[in-house]
Amino acid sequence: MSLTAPLRGVVPPVVTPLDADGEVDTASLARLVEHLVGGGVHGLFALGSTSEVVYLTDEQRATALSTVVEAAAGRVPVLAGVIDTTTARVGAHARTAAKLGADALVATAPFYTRTHPREVAAHFRQLRQDVDLPLFAYDIPVSVHTKLSAALVRELAEDGTLAGLKDSSGDEGGLRRLLVDLGGREGRASGPAPDFSVLTGSELTVDAALLAGVDGVVPGLGNVDPAGYVRLHDAARSGDWDAAAREQERLVALFAMVDAGPEAEMGRSSSALGAFKHALRLLGVIDGGATAFPQIPLSADSVDLVARCLRAAGLTPGR
Repeated sequence: MSLTAPLRGVVPPVVTPLDADGEVDTASLARLVEHLVGGGVHGLFALGSTSEVVYLTDEQRATALSTVVEAAAGRVPVLAGVIDTTTARVGAHARTAAKLGADALVATAPFYTRTHPREVAAHFRQLRQDVDLPLFAYDIPVSVHTKLSAALVRELAEDGTLAGLKDSSGDEGGLRRLLVDLGGREGRASGPAPDFSVLTGSELTVDAALLAGVDGVVPGLGNVDPAGYVRLHDAARSGDWDAAAREQERLVALFAMVDAGPEAEMGRSSSALGAFKHALRLLGVIDGGATAFPQIPLSADSVDLVARCLRAAGLTPGR
């Protein structure tokens, strides 16, 4: 499905269900896509951080992406993460994603090695030149140790290198300044890059981000309750900010499931991904809650907390 310009709405980063052997559970993944599309989402982001992309082999990445593309069946656009350390490796993932039918690509800055902003710019320009698909920059400095500056993002937006930005920087002030620079609440059409899309990766401040002028949201929790994020988005777009705030507050309470695994015992990512997967298992969407090794599985008590969060949010576990 062709992307709108700019891409708007709710675009969940699709979790990757795994079987007992650590392989992609394609049947569960196809059901998850139906769950998301049925919830009214506007796009799907496969092979992002919530998809555990960095834990997957190249073969597993291809299996997951092809499953999402096939299950989506053109109903919503599919964005493919092509996250890796260097331009050459990212380019190889990008070519595979294009062959598998992705509608757009999502890439971070190079990581592990230290890079200068000019090198980061050259990285994105090379990717856009090599593969003729819309390219979104993924700003996640906690993982890649490089913050994409507003000046660099604007430069790459204006010259057509980037179609958009997924902001997971945690720098809400910086995001607000970028939005103002690109056109603010009047939208990108009034700014220097009319087709550029800004998406927030924060689950907990979506109403505020939409008020500030973002085009959409990429919420990991949206795997569990896609319809809730769509209601939030639609209320904000219609100007019903009270309804948007109420829905946001319900989702904030639901997000408490990520505290199921104490950080003293497991990583924050392990806790969040395990919670999302077990929530989907309890809702009957996927078959198992396994996360990729060496992430620590949730305990039985932690799974019980996930179930309580679901019930409190009005989502009834079926298992």
